Amino acid sequence: MCYPAVSLAPLLYCNPCVFHWAQRNAEHIVPLYCFDPGHYLGTANYNLPRTGPFRLRFLLDSIQDLRTSLIQRGSTLVVRRGRPQEVVGDLIKQLGSVSAVAFHEEVVPEDQQVERGVRDICSQMKVKVHTCWGSTLYHRDDLPFNHLSRLPDVYTQFRKAVETQGRVRPVLPTLDQLKPLPPGSGLDEGLIPSPEDLEQTDTVRDPRSAFPCSGGETQALARLQHYFWDTDAVATYKETRNGLIGLDYSTKFSPWLAIGCISPRYIYQQIKKYESERTANQSTYWVVFELLWRDYFKFVGAKYGDRLFDIKGLQDKSIPWKKDMNLFNAWKEGRTGVPFVDANMRELALTGFMSNRGRQNVASFLTKDLGLDWRMGAEWFHYLLVDHDVSSNYGNWLYSAGIGNDPRENRKFNMIKQGLDYDNNGDYVRHWIPELKGIRGGEVHAPWTLSSASLSHALVSLNDTYPSPIVMAPEWSRHTNKKPTGAGPSTRGKTGPSHTPKQHKDRGIDFYFSKSKNF
Repeated sequence: MCYPAVSLAPLLYCNPCVFHWAQRNAEHIVPLYCFDPGHYLGTANYNLPRTGPFRLRFLLDSIQDLRTSLIQRGSTLVVRRGRPQEVVGDLIKQLGSVSAVAFHEEVVPEDQQVERGVRDICSQMKVKVHTCWGSTLYHRDDLPFNHLSRLPDVYTQFRKAVETQGRVRPVLPTLDQLKPLPPGSGLDEGLIPSPEDLEQTDTVRDPRSAFPCSGGETQALARLQHYFWDTDAVATYKETRNGLIGLDYSTKFSPWLAIGCISPRYIYQQIKKYESERTANQSTYWVVFELLWRDYFKFVGAKYGDRLFDIKGLQDKSIPWKKDMNLFNAWKEGRTGVPFVDANMRELALTGFMSNRGRQNVASFLTKDLGLDWRMGAEWFHYLLVDHDVSSNYGNWLYSAGIGNDPRENRKFNMIKQGLDYDNNGDYVRHWIPELKGIRGGEVHAPWTLSSASLSHALVSLNDTYPSPIVMAPEWSRHTNKKPTGAGPSTRGKTGPSHTPKQHKDRGIDFYFSKSKNF
């Protein structure tokens, strides 16, 4: 009996139930990854590329690593380019005796449409379909809600319910040996394409990147080993997670999670092991807390479907968003004249990565200060982020725009205060905006407030070497004339968790803040 295990998305690591099911139910297995041309078209509203060079490189690394891993287990990864339903149909015809096709279920309507296409071709060819749910910490069937339609619209309610009434399933064991491809089938494993084959550009790694890592399960497990067991960095995660420079201020698991190179359940298992063998504190819990946010947005996507992408959001709220391309281009190119925004946007453009702190701020700036259509920002992130996850990205942008899963309204970040709070010496800004390197300390966050003599001494000429702000918010003035307080040692060139700003006690969770604070 021949059995091709088909994955429509690169989630073969984090959903081993596909392989376990195939191992139990088939004589032969054909693991398949399909490069869907739809992943390289333009985005829905602003026709930005869907897959940028950093995520593509990470994906190609991951596929190569997966193929190597499968070969070590007596199998291989078959790679094809084309629409998944057509690729699957062609393989069924070529193999001739396929009993079933299995794949991992997705929640985004566009992906579900592809799944329906595969189901239809299998139905026409009298081949069974088996699907598995994966990629979340809590399995969909184990949620303490009768139906996803009853999923709470506030994260805290969801978190409390799953923590008290839900359960995390144990990690499935790694299969040491897989059933081989059908003998005598003449099945060519296929070449893993290059970026050029896919009509995309390759990346050049920037040495300043906070994520200088490669894709694949091998690298994901090495990262966990480093962050948990080699350095104990996880024990201070809650204090360092708002850092901006270096690799170890946060877990950096998100790129591997996004394409399935590591399972959230495996991370959870390792957290519990770490807590048992070394220490359990707020930081170790906070890693799980963030995994729950990821789960929540995935289930929100399953609940609301296409409304995740609607301009009115989940709240059906009409806001007169602007669509000024000049403002948008200044934002995405890091030339707004607001250094904390520009530094983050340049980091994203040059590396495909941006800290959580940066994402919150640039999203607030685009939606609240510039008043631009939130989908412009979401689609730019969709294009560039190495760790792009559809549900998390669009869910967070809806939240920032005030039309998502937010129980309170009118949250807005103060760009100057945020810069002084989290980059008090200005090291991060100078890290990414070298034309401002002559401005010392926190004054770099508001160069337009400096005297002509100070700017001249720093070799800065506003509107020449660096732009004046394209917008000014009145609340900034409360901080532009103040010197930063509590400034710690310079973070320039430092990568360890001790060199990142300590989490402020009055701050809430990563993307969400106390109502009474002027952010």
